[in-house]
Amino acid sequence: MENQLLSIALLVMLLPLVGAMTTGLFGKYIGSRASHSIAIALVGAAFILACYVFARIVILGEPTIEGLVYRWVASGAFSFDIALLVDRLSATMIVIVTFISFAVHIYTVGYMANDPGYQRFFSYVSLFTFAMLTLVLANNFLLMFFGWEGVGLVSYLLIGFWFKRESAAIGSLKAFLVNRVSDVGFILAIAAVLMYFNTLNYLDVFKNIHAVTSKTMMIFPGVESSVITVICVLLFIGAMGKSAQVPLHVWLPESMEGPTPISALIHAATMVTAGIYMVARLSPLFEYSPAALSLVLVIGATTCLFMGLLAVFHHDIKRVIAYSTLSQLGYMTIALGASAYDAAIFHLLTHAFFKALLFLAAGSVIVALHHEQDMRRMGGLASRMPITYLTFAIGAFAVAAIPPFSGFYSKDAIIEAVHLSTVPGASYASFCAMAGAFITPLYIFRVLFLTFHGQSRLDADQAKHVQESPWVILIPLIALAIPSIITGGILIGPMLFASPRLLGDSIKVLTQHDVLLRLSQEYKGAQAMALEATRHLTFWLAMSGIVTAWLFNLQAARLAEWCKKRFAWPYWVMVRKYGFDDFNEIIIVQGTRKLGQFFYAISDLIVIDGLIVNGSGRFIRWFANFARRMQTGFVYHYALVMVLGLAFFLGWFLLGF
Repeated sequence: MENQLLSIALLVMLLPLVGAMTTGLFGKYIGSRASHSIAIALVGAAFILACYVFARIVILGEPTIEGLVYRWVASGAFSFDIALLVDRLSATMIVIVTFISFAVHIYTVGYMANDPGYQRFFSYVSLFTFAMLTLVLANNFLLMFFGWEGVGLVSYLLIGFWFKRESAAIGSLKAFLVNRVSDVGFILAIAAVLMYFNTLNYLDVFKNIHAVTSKTMMIFPGVESSVITVICVLLFIGAMGKSAQVPLHVWLPESMEGPTPISALIHAATMVTAGIYMVARLSPLFEYSPAALSLVLVIGATTCLFMGLLAVFHHDIKRVIAYSTLSQLGYMTIALGASAYDAAIFHLLTHAFFKALLFLAAGSVIVALHHEQDMRRMGGLASRMPITYLTFAIGAFAVAAIPPFSGFYSKDAIIEAVHLSTVPGASYASFCAMAGAFITPLYIFRVLFLTFHGQSRLDADQAKHVQESPWVILIPLIALAIPSIITGGILIGPMLFASPRLLGDSIKVLTQHDVLLRLSQEYKGAQAMALEATRHLTFWLAMSGIVTAWLFNLQAARLAEWCKKRFAWPYWVMVRKYGFDDFNEIIIVQGTRKLGQFFYAISDLIVIDGLIVNGSGRFIRWFANFARRMQTGFVYHYALVMVLGLAFFLGWFLLGF
């Protein structure tokens, strides 16, 4: 039975790969209809099989399965394997990934219908799904890194899918480079794990962790650092890039240059959640490093608050939702830092549904308006696109954490958990999380009001043709809207407060860090939690955010101009996105270019060309001219040289040198 379940898990991983290869290699020959039918059918089959694995492992409680597929490399005492780990965490993740991917595949049929790269897009999306499933199901660091890099590579292809657009090419390159920078930390962490644990298998590392907790290493002269802390910090640097945490967040808004379906897939359930999943998977390591947990907590809190603020100042509907993703990832990272790993995965799950819903609903609007994305040119769409409006509103209520929508349960649990945390930086994180409770509804309902309410600001030609999207686009919206409403209330008890919790032993938390255990003493059920929401400050902050968004929408243009004049400096800071892009452009891009020019002028022109290449030629020419003058043709000159040489060597010999 174990081998059967392992084979099914392997099939879940490989089916999208088969779809990617089929549509990528033969799509031109089999046509668009066959290409999307094959890709959708294979990802749909992967989703069904993932549900079966979830039912066996999580619902029926079968034990964790670990199995070797084949041996990749064997070198001395070390072996690197293609092997899978099917436990409660990975079983839950593959259901999320395959469901969102399945919905995106269906949606793509309508969104990309007339695109010349139709088959290529399906190939990339299926390959992206395969890479994420590999990352999730891996039982060792090296295979995880394979999936990790696969996700990064395919994201480059997808963000730059419309490669003839300069902005898409730049956005894909930025995503690729930023992730490569953070991946250096991940590679170094893997090397350190292999050095100190002599294995890259997760379970073997976790078994031997007590033998390493007391060990130190010297990174800087005279400064001893805990091995576990160094490994965890390096791992988190890798996670910061994939999950877009400050300051490695700059690539995520640029990913909006890709088609909307891939924006939903990247931001909802795959690439950006890889870092969250990785830290949760490696919780046994992070639990023994309070310093690393503190770093995670502070970085997550900073991302949560400051990226949410940026969403208020943007007018591109997709970029606002992108900054919302950054803020919500900050919430997940806060939960990781507070050792509430189950709450982080719970928010990852609910976020996957409502964020994919928001992106796909925004895509429905964009298609209807012939790819217009500026909200200042929208308005009054609620009556023209009622289903899109309703589904977007559901996503907005969910992300704003209004009960009983799913985001309320997961976000509220994180805020309550960080209140109880004793990790250094918890007070700062608590403040940022509370501030985010006001900012999140402010920016998302600003989108809702500007896009769907008020007077229409459409061009005359646009207004004539605006209509509800076709059913191939609407069906995924409805399919995502349902779990955006109900998953929070259904799963909060089993995931956070049951004994054992839904994720079971796949998450390890030390007793002194278990804030969810303390929080469970106050839990009275999902219904009671929703009914008692009005007693908590977070609810009224959320309602205040909605009211503020409505008031600002009434006088949007006049208030915008007033804010620009009255708060010119803060407004400039927000518009410049805190200067991160400027810093990267001036210091890193232009700085490295000028440094390269300097080394080119000194080392290349002067040292290599001037001294080594041209200098050696000049020296040979000089020596040849000098030697030529010595060839006089007179025998007595040569005899004199021979006598002087003989005298020199005799003197050398006689003096005993």
